[in-house]
Amino acid sequence: MSESTKRIVEINGIKMEIDLRTAKRVDHYKVGDRVKVLVKGYSDWSSNFGVIVAFDEFVNLPTITVCYAESGYSAELKFATINSQTKDVEIAPCNDDIVVSQKDVLEKMDRQIEAKQAEIVDLQAKRNYFLRHFGEWFKPVAANEEK
Repeated sequence: MSESTKRIVEINGIKMEIDLRTAKRVDHYKVGDRVKVLVKGYSDWSSNFGVIVAFDEFVNLPTITVCYAESGYSAELKFATINSQTKDVEIAPCNDDIVVSQKDVLEKMDRQIEAKQAEIVDLQAKRNYFLRHFGEWFKPVAANEEK
């Protein structure tokens, strides 16, 4: 084994020489771990911050469920299920500092809540206007007037 294909690693105080040509990387995850989620969009890939929320030990298709915050203007939370048949979604450990702040995400969510509340007020006003001005069109016709 050449020097470039071997590495010495220590696990729980035991030093081992690993042949990098045959060694495989094994990631260990648990519920609550922060991860980076790579998601394919319509034309490109986006990297998002997420958290593992469940391990579903289905017999035929064990699955990891990840909740992630989509990067961008909105603070939309999405869920991804990752298993052997998943395409266009990958996860990796998140070892770097989070570049998104809780304050920023909450501010985005608050703006979305305010916009939806304004939309509700607008729809209620339109409904009331409809009932006030179009109500006569929809009054039941008396049975003797139909004949």
